[in-house]
Amino acid sequence: QVQLQRVLSVNYTSMVLKSLRAACRIMAKNGQATRPQVRHVHRGGTVIEAQNMETQQMAEEQAKKKSELSRAFSEDGELKTHVGGQALLEGIMMRGKFNWAVAVREPEGTIYTEEHDLASGKKKNGWLYWPFVRGCRAFVESLALGYKALSIAAEHAFVDEDEEPPAQEALEPKEKQPLLDDKAMMLSMVLGLVLGVVLFIVAPAFVTNLIVGEYDDKTLAWNIVDGILRIAIFVFYIWLIGRMEDIKRMFGYHGAEHKTIHCFEHGLPLTPENARSFPRLHVRCGTAFLIMVMIIAIFVYTITPIGVLIDAWGVPDGPLKLALVILVRIVLMPVIAGVSYEITVKWAGSHPDNPLVKVVLWPGMQMQRLTTREPDDGQIECAIAAMELVLAREEREEAAVPETAAALAVSQ
Repeated sequence: QVQLQRVLSVNYTSMVLKSLRAACRIMAKNGQATRPQVRHVHRGGTVIEAQNMETQQMAEEQAKKKSELSRAFSEDGELKTHVGGQALLEGIMMRGKFNWAVAVREPEGTIYTEEHDLASGKKKNGWLYWPFVRGCRAFVESLALGYKALSIAAEHAFVDEDEEPPAQEALEPKEKQPLLDDKAMMLSMVLGLVLGVVLFIVAPAFVTNLIVGEYDDKTLAWNIVDGILRIAIFVFYIWLIGRMEDIKRMFGYHGAEHKTIHCFEHGLPLTPENARSFPRLHVRCGTAFLIMVMIIAIFVYTITPIGVLIDAWGVPDGPLKLALVILVRIVLMPVIAGVSYEITVKWAGSHPDNPLVKVVLWPGMQMQRLTTREPDDGQIECAIAAMELVLAREEREEAAVPETAAALAVSQ
């Protein structure tokens, strides 16, 4: 009886398959689809329903073809947040209106968090948020906070294998000493600024002077060549340091920062699962701001009448004239930062669907391909931890405003 059932099942299956083939031939002749969307296969009396695998594979391939750049624009959330961040060594720094927070992955796998107040968040410093002034404030504040955050990350991300605590102190919690004190941090920041000026202002100007000649002879060509060299040095510098393993990890945290902000701007719960699905590029990234600074610098330097100063002061050709050109470039840096901030962060960041915005942000978005990498869930967890500290502080501040107003009304 069992053998008879198997024979009948095989015969029945053969009949069904032949019927399906015949139906497909008829549909093909009539100009219809050659394959049904759903197949029913009968085996041993059991029915298994399967979707057309080829259609599913084509959809997956089309999704993969959609670039990170197009996703960054098309998947920009409706909730535009002011919260920004910075990737650190094995960690993330997030900055809001009232505080900034650091989350670092420690060697044992735990996440260390720390937060500090922002002086610029106080109402008495409201002028720091004026147009063009806020760009300079953001630039200087980012430098200072960046150094502090990097110092905190370095303290907790690595273990000094040479140091072993005494046996009696091994079980007692020991507070880590700052890696850099205030003086050392200030010295480090000054040296970093000097290196940046030499690398991105002095070096391009010196090479341009050798290629083009004196500044006032061919001003337009001089500024264009100088700007192109500056951008080329910057791109090469980012590409070069991106070969280092620690920097690769840092770029992964940069991608985690973007995915976390995307997740928040879409109103989703901050979880690695939700954040993972978003692109690692973001239209309001500081990388776009840096590239825009270099592009705007070409226009600002070109329209600045340095030639008038050269003629009025009778500056001779050679090192003195080149030194004056470099000095003017350094003095104009705050102006360039202010203009670039208004264009990239305030205007372009709030109008991502504008076709002109996509053109303006294109260079910076391409740079993010170098400065970001696809993060793992552990990196996203760090970004979420820092983000939640900033958001919690802002919720407390917003909740305190009605209470303060009510207390003032009662006292009056």
